[in-house]
Amino acid sequence: MCGFAGILLAPDAADTRPLRAIAAMTQTLRHRGPDGEGLWTDREAGLALGHRRLAIVDLSQAGHQPMLSASGRFVISFNGEIYNFGELRRELEGEGRAFRGGSDTEVMLGAIESWGLEPALQRFAGMFAFALWDRQSRTLHFARDRVGKKPLYIAPTRDALIFASELKALNAFPGFRRELDFEAASAMLARGWVPDHQCIWQGAFKLPPGSLLSVTAAEFGAAPDVDALRARIQPWWSLASVAVRARQRLLDGSDQELTTGLDTRLQRAVRERMIADVPLGAFLSGGIDSATVVALMQSQSRKPVRTFTIAFGDAVYDESSQAAEVARHLGTEHTELRLMPEVAREVIPELPRIWDEPFADESQIPTLLVSRLARQHVTVALTGDGGDESFAGYSRHFIGARLAGWHGWRAPLRRTSSGLFALLARGTRQDLFNRLPIPDRMRHALRADQLDRLARLLAADDEPEMYRRLVGASEKNLTRYPPPLVEAGPPLDDLVSRLLLDDTTGYLPGDILVKLDRASMANSLETRCPILDHRVIEYAWQLPTRMKVRNGKGKWILRQLLGRYLPQQLIDRPKHGFDVPIGDWLKGPLRAWSCDLLADLRHSQDGFFDLDLVDTCWREHLAGRRDHSRDLWSVLMFQAWRREQSSAAQVNPSLEFALAGE
Repeated sequence: MCGFAGILLAPDAADTRPLRAIAAMTQTLRHRGPDGEGLWTDREAGLALGHRRLAIVDLSQAGHQPMLSASGRFVISFNGEIYNFGELRRELEGEGRAFRGGSDTEVMLGAIESWGLEPALQRFAGMFAFALWDRQSRTLHFARDRVGKKPLYIAPTRDALIFASELKALNAFPGFRRELDFEAASAMLARGWVPDHQCIWQGAFKLPPGSLLSVTAAEFGAAPDVDALRARIQPWWSLASVAVRARQRLLDGSDQELTTGLDTRLQRAVRERMIADVPLGAFLSGGIDSATVVALMQSQSRKPVRTFTIAFGDAVYDESSQAAEVARHLGTEHTELRLMPEVAREVIPELPRIWDEPFADESQIPTLLVSRLARQHVTVALTGDGGDESFAGYSRHFIGARLAGWHGWRAPLRRTSSGLFALLARGTRQDLFNRLPIPDRMRHALRADQLDRLARLLAADDEPEMYRRLVGASEKNLTRYPPPLVEAGPPLDDLVSRLLLDDTTGYLPGDILVKLDRASMANSLETRCPILDHRVIEYAWQLPTRMKVRNGKGKWILRQLLGRYLPQQLIDRPKHGFDVPIGDWLKGPLRAWSCDLLADLRHSQDGFFDLDLVDTCWREHLAGRRDHSRDLWSVLMFQAWRREQSSAAQVNPSLEFALAGE
């Protein structure tokens, strides 16, 4: 795992002085690679590449980047891991290719030289983003892994095409103008995260997952804007195509046979991700996904696997006891960090600097803290991310399955049911249920935000409208810009499949993987996600929906698989995940911080926010009349991010900066 940056000068650039910025750009990524720095410059070609290394496989200088291919034709700067590099290496050696070291980067270059770029991409199993310079054709190639595990930002400027693993590196290039994209900002406030197909700065974009962009300096000079560059992007893998093909030829087999098929694929994915020349462990939240990954790790390890979890005082959010039970049963070496709420809140000022696009998924806090804990003991951690998106683990999946035929109900019954859940939500907000001896499991189900959502779903007129409400953003638009539209997507045979595709192509790369990458990389920790192996994903799409949602529960097949390693009482428990009580914090210990940021908001002159609506949400939340924590957290994190960007501009006045209203 690493970070990289680069500069390709425009053909009409007056001189090569802009290439000097590569050192400063690369230095901003030091947290992604504390083990070494590499710079490579070809002044005649007008190209500079920079790389920060987190050494994982082949710790010697033979793994140093940027790396030249054996023939000298290609130069690569690469972030990620190719997990099947050993298998590919043996095949290439069989074809007569020799290797000087043991890194996956060298195998990548060998595969590209032997088979060509696109055929090699099809063979890679892993997470990656890279820039590849072809010295023969003078073409710069960018590629990103299938689901977007590793980031890659690209921006055309007046003098050069610049690119990097994080926006903070682009910000270090003197010619990059940071101008707010209000549509992206509006989408962030509606969802809590900037969609992967958008960027918070107008002059930059993210290379989409599973895609390839090839450009020469001459072509960049003829098409120097974002839209023209985006038009050149070509997909080399498409989940939508995989899904459509798979749903047309679903696997036929018994429950036992299909579960064994998944077990075999996940065993391989976990085994490949346990290859490292540094200490390795896993996050263990106590849920189905992380428990499955840890169980498969321990079944293939000769010694206890290192596992890590965060413990909270609030029983509604705390899964630490469940994680500890799983760890004891499997025999892992378990480390638990018990956090007082004030310790968790202390990291909040760091968030806008770490996530250099505004980001408001509150689970970023425990994810950052568990990464910090794990890094004290290991350099690589496996996680359970991806299980919800492939195997239907979110409430919207099994609620959607259960309510798929609800639109046949009579309208009065739907309205009555909707009103009942809205009434329950109001009672929850007023703490009426806290006075009753209700089990924690039921108390979690009676969260006001969950009940409000169910009421809203029951109020929809038909199934298409329910789909839009299930995948859509917040119903409140706190800006003066139109809310993001919900696209229908490719035609699939059932509602659950449409929801899964939307999550895997939208929520996963835009929220989950951004959260994981920035939280782990801020601590120089490599995280690996076996369930996101493309062979597992493709297998999941061939499974009938009944293998994912059954008896009102999601991830049915994962539960069956985990039952081979854990007793049932450790499996059949409510899902929490790493989460924090942001709603309560905003009313209490974060109230002063929130008021300070909202005061800044009121003094801005950009006309972006509907300030009256923001104030109404704030007052209602404080009074306990409505739970607006999700919307308010998005507003607060956006404003905290904007303050951080303004501070950075003041520290470095050479930065071109254009935040409206600042």
